[in-house]
Amino acid sequence: MKHGRLFGLIFLVLALLVVLAGCAKPPEAEKQAAKGAMDAAVSAGADKYAAADLDAAKKVWDTAESQMNEKKYKEAKQSYIDAKAAFEKAGAAVQAGKKAASDQANAALALIEEAWKKSEATASKMAKQMKAKKDDWVADAKAFTDGLAKAKETIAAEPAAAKAKLDELKAMVDKWENTLKEMAAPPAKPPAAKKAKK
Repeated sequence: MKHGRLFGLIFLVLALLVVLAGCAKPPEAEKQAAKGAMDAAVSAGADKYAAADLDAAKKVWDTAESQMNEKKYKEAKQSYIDAKAAFEKAGAAVQAGKKAASDQANAALALIEEAWKKSEATASKMAKQMKAKKDDWVADAKAFTDGLAKAKETIAAEPAAAKAKLDELKAMVDKWENTLKEMAAPPAKPPAAKKAKK
């Protein structure tokens, strides 16, 4: 009889544990906190300036979502807490990433600007040869000056977006460097006539 009560009591305790485990609540507060941190990181520009940190945080988020779908609420709660911390880290890394992108863009801009100055000096020395291309040169020089000003503004405001403008300026510099080299090269000599065979 004692064993029957003991088994009954154990069964009752196990049944209560199963019911309580089934009644565990989804960690909605932790999920919302992680979602808020994710939105803040993306708004700050983590997708452009802290992409590796943001990707790592999204993996933790995906794990939490998977655990939530499997109703593993205890694990999901911890994963959402970890995801929130990871998104906050990505958000904090934006400033450093933005500064690095700005430094890279400014370095590229300086090289492009120096190359253009060399092309201007070469074009000035080759004034006679440049007569045929003068209109193109004047138009591109104006476009370069305007593009340079826009690139400087873009770097200050959004350094990641400045790459396209810098690529345009670089293409213009490359075009004129090649054109000026071709114009400076001596004309090719006509091939010598072959000696007639005896």
